Amino acid sequence: MKRPLLTVLPLLLVAAVSLFYVCTYTISPIEQVIITQFGDPIGDPITEPGLHFKTPFIQVVNRIPRNILPWDGQRNEMPTKDKLYISVDTFGRWKIKEPLKYFLGLRNERTADSRLENILGSATRSIIGKHDLIEIVRTDKERVPAKDETLAELTDGQSGSIGILPKIRKGRSVLEDEIMADAKPKLEELGIELLDVRFKRINYNPSVVEKIYERMISERQQIASKFRSEGEGEAARILGDKDRDLNEISSEAYKKVQTIKGKADAKASQIYARAYGQNPKAAELYEFIKTMEMYRNTLGKQSTLVLSTDSDLYRFMKSSDAAATPSSPRPAVTPRPAGE
Repeated sequence: MKRPLLTVLPLLLVAAVSLFYVCTYTISPIEQVIITQFGDPIGDPITEPGLHFKTPFIQVVNRIPRNILPWDGQRNEMPTKDKLYISVDTFGRWKIKEPLKYFLGLRNERTADSRLENILGSATRSIIGKHDLIEIVRTDKERVPAKDETLAELTDGQSGSIGILPKIRKGRSVLEDEIMADAKPKLEELGIELLDVRFKRINYNPSVVEKIYERMISERQQIASKFRSEGEGEAARILGDKDRDLNEISSEAYKKVQTIKGKADAKASQIYARAYGQNPKAAELYEFIKTMEMYRNTLGKQSTLVLSTDSDLYRFMKSSDAAATPSSPRPAVTPRPAGE
């Protein structure tokens, strides 16, 4: 009798352990459980950690995460309000707030990630499409962007100035809050609580990068043209001032020279007048010498004069006609009768 009992006892022990194993389950602090019977959930979700019991074979334990879960969205290309195509990467954090609703709507994390991608991606495209790129680039409206002073005076005809960026009304942080506010109610219908959404990376679409570079080059060329035109204008102004100053100096110098020369001539005339006024013959000699100087300065070998017979110029030439020789050619003089 003892030998059969010793043989059956291990079998009974194994059966008891197996029965205990299929009738119990444990819950960790980072998970919660929904019990389903023939595919339908029964009872409320079990969130208390520890050992729990279930009906074997007909009840199934469905474990649902209780901790905060990551979501890493795919990179999507979308246009901004100012018609610039950008590539946007987003990420978020979420957790299952209502396990039963989550289980009935999604069942598992892979399906949940797909729904998150659809809902958050749609909300991101919608919000970005309503704002300019500057709103997405800058963190918030309180952050003052750096200004390029060399571009401050170059206008583009639309925004008023290329060098001064448009005023930021919201900023990227507000846009992230708007995306979260748009997607959160939709996810709550699935039992998901959206905790956070952030932009991970924002970049230009590769197809428009070349145009962006061309625009940057164009702006710098405008700066160079502006500097060149200012330099040419300054050079023209300096040259104009130089010519004006030279003319002023020359005219002032000429005025002084003529004034001094006039005073000298007047002084010389007074001296000559006093000297020759004392002797009539000396006055005639002075007149003759001055007339000869005038001949020498005004008449050349090929000069032709038409003079009247009573002209003062012809008076001295009459006396010199007889003394003229072939070796000393004189200018041709044609006398005209007085009164013609």
